[in-house]
Amino acid sequence: MRHRKTPFIFGFLVVPVVLYIALVIWPYLQTFGYSLTDWSGASPDMNFIGLDNYTKLFRDSAFLDALQHNLLLLIVLPLATILLALFFAFMLNVGGKSGTGGVQGVRGSAFYKVVFFFPQVLSVAILSVLFQGVYRTDKGGLLNGVLIALGIVDENHPWDFASNPTFGLWCVMGVIIWSGVGFYLVLFSAAMQSIPKDIYEAALLDGAKRGTTFFKITLPLLWESIQTAWVYLAIAAMDAFALVSTMTPGAYYGGGPDHHSEIMATLLMRNFITYGKAGYACAMGVVIFFITLVLSVVSLRVTRREKIEF
Repeated sequence: MRHRKTPFIFGFLVVPVVLYIALVIWPYLQTFGYSLTDWSGASPDMNFIGLDNYTKLFRDSAFLDALQHNLLLLIVLPLATILLALFFAFMLNVGGKSGTGGVQGVRGSAFYKVVFFFPQVLSVAILSVLFQGVYRTDKGGLLNGVLIALGIVDENHPWDFASNPTFGLWCVMGVIIWSGVGFYLVLFSAAMQSIPKDIYEAALLDGAKRGTTFFKITLPLLWESIQTAWVYLAIAAMDAFALVSTMTPGAYYGGGPDHHSEIMATLLMRNFITYGKAGYACAMGVVIFFITLVLSVVSLRVTRREKIEF
């Protein structure tokens, strides 16, 4: 019977494995090969130059600035998104009054989840257009209009958010956090609903406060979901190309002004398409790949804990 299973399993796996190798592994290998050449991207002609692209890469001030911006995203984006999602998920699922039915969520929690999740169904293009209106540089912009109404900003000198070297990247980061919190709220809510309410009831009967139940019960039992969310958000922090390229000023693919909002993905696309430095751009892609891979492995190892069963 065991020998009959092997051809059956192999028959189901061979096609997905072949497709994975052809569509994922092979392009990665090609990218690494191109990174060792001076390929322009428009011509089949190329010369092998070894590791010259990598040597130039770590002497490129624009790339080093972009790397710092990605690291800033990597620190702020997962931390802020997970904390906000955990807070709202806990309030919606356990923050209601405890009555005869035990601990329960707030009234209308299902509706609130839909409201929070709504930004997740919007495309990146819609988010970009929407927040370009929010960040407009005149009093017609939502944020400037509010600040002018509160007397914080002069009507004749409104803030130019996206073009400001200080605010540009933070404005984009705010959009990513706003659009992502709802997804992880639903993820954490599903995990919380699988926790038996008897555990919360026993803790409350022993005199534990809601904050204590969160740190002693909810957080440990949700750790695997938090670990998964952290890895996905770390990968998102290494990308963020679409919003940065559409929301920040700069010639071709945003990242301005003067690279103050530049990230590695926008710099890669500019070198590949605009400057015709495809080999150099491929070297950036290889670096992004290995940074993302290392960060994912490290995150999984550092946040690994013994599984708690209930």
